[in-house]
Amino acid sequence: MEITSKLLPESDRKYSQIAGIKDLPFGQFRTDHMFLVDYKDGEWKNARIVPYGPIEMMPGAVSLHYGQTIFEGAKAFRHADGEIYAFRLDQNAKRMNVSAELICMQSISEELQVEGAMRLMDIDRKWCPDVPESSLYIRPFMFATEDALGVRPSREYKYCVILSPSGPYYAGGFNHSVRLLITDKYHRAVSGGTGASKTGGNYTASLKPGMVAKQCGASQVLYLDATNTYIEEAGAMNHFHIMKDGTVIIPEFTDSILRSITSISMIELLPTLGYKVRQERIAIKDFVAQIKSGDIIEAGGFGTAAVVSPVNEYVFDDGEILKVGNGEIGEHTRKIYEAYTAIQKGAAPDKFGWLKKVERY
Repeated sequence: MEITSKLLPESDRKYSQIAGIKDLPFGQFRTDHMFLVDYKDGEWKNARIVPYGPIEMMPGAVSLHYGQTIFEGAKAFRHADGEIYAFRLDQNAKRMNVSAELICMQSISEELQVEGAMRLMDIDRKWCPDVPESSLYIRPFMFATEDALGVRPSREYKYCVILSPSGPYYAGGFNHSVRLLITDKYHRAVSGGTGASKTGGNYTASLKPGMVAKQCGASQVLYLDATNTYIEEAGAMNHFHIMKDGTVIIPEFTDSILRSITSISMIELLPTLGYKVRQERIAIKDFVAQIKSGDIIEAGGFGTAAVVSPVNEYVFDDGEILKVGNGEIGEHTRKIYEAYTAIQKGAAPDKFGWLKKVERY
């Protein structure tokens, strides 16, 4: 599909607003343009790059009433050669269509998704930061636009990509370890639901428990399954922990856990760093017992936004605090983070073919 462009004059572009900012916030800035394509009358059409701005939508749009929305999150990085490289954007395109199927939305060509994002990054390449722990955050999303109040899937959709020059997700970056709340009162998703999709409703469901977690001095909730038996997600991340023999364990993917591209990448990377890695159902009672016994020495979360988020403590509803190891960021967690981000930033060879250069179209 041909992609057309209607661009701002160079004199009207705003990329200079991030110049000289060393501590970029996450997700607050927007680049000058966005990529759009519409689904109507049974086909995707009118692929275009236009100035970033409001999107007109009818008040009866299905997304506003019945939550047919999905999104992705990816990153691109400026390397020492001055060029920009997107990280595993093809995997985000694949997962977008997995989410679309689960939410009864229209799939969209993976090639069009990637090309639209790459062309957009080329046009707005001056926005890509190069300060430490920074990236050009890529946010593709799709929402239902048909003006219809019947409860059914929409027949019209809009797909969009916006870009955000960003610093680390947590202020302080990787050196900021977090506390998670362990509770049986709130659940992110249940089996048979939408937990394996990246749909807005799953994140809406996390807002109230996230507020409760902050009242306990925690950053997020360590979500359990609906039976309060097994560990699922760590806030908006996949959870992981490390045994004293160095084995890295990630919860087995289920229909209520999102398949994190970071976790999938770690499963490929970790053996090359000398680690054993496996996925399994992790009973919360065993997890707690193994932290107390010292069998689990490190823990954290894997996700695109924070990459690796070390967890130093877990807090329970009754106020009990469970410290992981000595409460500091562990050597294994640090080694994994540094190896992963070195590939992203071009400081280590990309042996897996994860990076794709943003060409000059």
